[in-house]
Amino acid sequence: MTTTPRSARRTAAAIGAVGALGLALSACSGGSAGGSGEPAGNPDDVAAALEEGGSLLLWGWDPTLQDVADAFMEEHPNVEIEIANVGTGNDHYIALQNAIAAGSGVPDLAQVEYYAVSQFSIGESLADLTAFGADELADQFTPGPWGAVSQGGGVWGLPLDSGPMAMFYNKAVFDEHGIEVPTTWDEYVQAARDLHAADPEAYIASDTGDAGFTTSVIWQAGGKPFTVDGTDVTVDLADEGSTRFAETWQPMIDEGLLADIPGWTDEWFQAMDDGTIATLVTGAWMPGNMESGAPNAAGDWRVAPMPQWAEGETATAENGGSSLAVTEASDKKALAYAFLEYASVGDGVQIRIDGGAFPTTVADLQSDEFLGYESEYFGGQKINEVLSESATNVVEGWQYLPYQAYANSIYPDTVGQAYTGSTTLVDGLAAWQDAIVTYGNDQGFTVSE
Repeated sequence: MTTTPRSARRTAAAIGAVGALGLALSACSGGSAGGSGEPAGNPDDVAAALEEGGSLLLWGWDPTLQDVADAFMEEHPNVEIEIANVGTGNDHYIALQNAIAAGSGVPDLAQVEYYAVSQFSIGESLADLTAFGADELADQFTPGPWGAVSQGGGVWGLPLDSGPMAMFYNKAVFDEHGIEVPTTWDEYVQAARDLHAADPEAYIASDTGDAGFTTSVIWQAGGKPFTVDGTDVTVDLADEGSTRFAETWQPMIDEGLLADIPGWTDEWFQAMDDGTIATLVTGAWMPGNMESGAPNAAGDWRVAPMPQWAEGETATAENGGSSLAVTEASDKKALAYAFLEYASVGDGVQIRIDGGAFPTTVADLQSDEFLGYESEYFGGQKINEVLSESATNVVEGWQYLPYQAYANSIYPDTVGQAYTGSTTLVDGLAAWQDAIVTYGNDQGFTVSE
């Protein structure tokens, strides 16, 4: 199988990540975290822990967490919170799993993206927070994030932010070429053709193969390729939603309608800045990144609902977003929970919103202040009206694999090869499934197809 230089680099990076994740997952599955899976304490313990005070270590990458910690420490001078950024993505999870396996240096709190929650909870690495009353907070959060942290009869963290999906589009580019803003995926593909025909240097989107985007679109299409019941896992990447994605997206690849620009690179932001890329279908956390990464396009961009699989539908999915969890290894679970509650449903929420985070709390998503915000970057549009509506329309019932981080790391070598022309999306999804099944069974899960 041939690869381009870029995909070869991605492949090498994935192999490195897979090796480390595999070792850590084996240790985690063996229960090395020392957790019993029993609830961590009770609500009275939280008040007592706050009165006593102490020091907490938090591992996370979100810059707004420091502001929240500063406010919490000002309110509780006997509490000290240290925040360490040990990396993002696989780097963060490898470091966390290695610390858990070693039984040393494990933080009291850890930021965990929704797709990785089950990987850590099933390995008894996260504390079940139900005894602290976390289960009573369900109605305060939107369904997608809450469903990710509450699984298997436990609550393994509290939502911090979310990524209900929408379509960010360059209105100036669409207007220049007289192209209607698409409302369905069929219209989106046609708009891609019309745009590229009008300007061969312009593309409706860039996509070099992204596991998160693929699973999110399958999710929106009603797919349920991963079904998890404890350690029993079923994988079906040929279900209706997966097939819908593959059949719709393959022509985009075949006809050269997607820019061959890797995401989160300087070239990617420049392409948004100069109109080379005309849309991004992604999570609600994107606006701040666009403002800083593509400043010259201020006023050109707008936000529209995510394209639908059938006209008149309103289904959406999540893309990105993270929770904050208390580790099972922590000996300060009650104090850690006090901060967690402050950050996710207390005064810390507004601090994070002010810092650019997209909330998961229903009250904030429905507030007049939040909905009425007019974004200068997006031409004065009240973008939160669209994004908040998306949060309420996330399709329920989605599940991630209990080793999703590993699965995502091998995506470039399977589905990702369709973007180089080495295979098709259908065959790439089948290869991904084979690898996911084999790995899961090797790790002690019972995986069926």
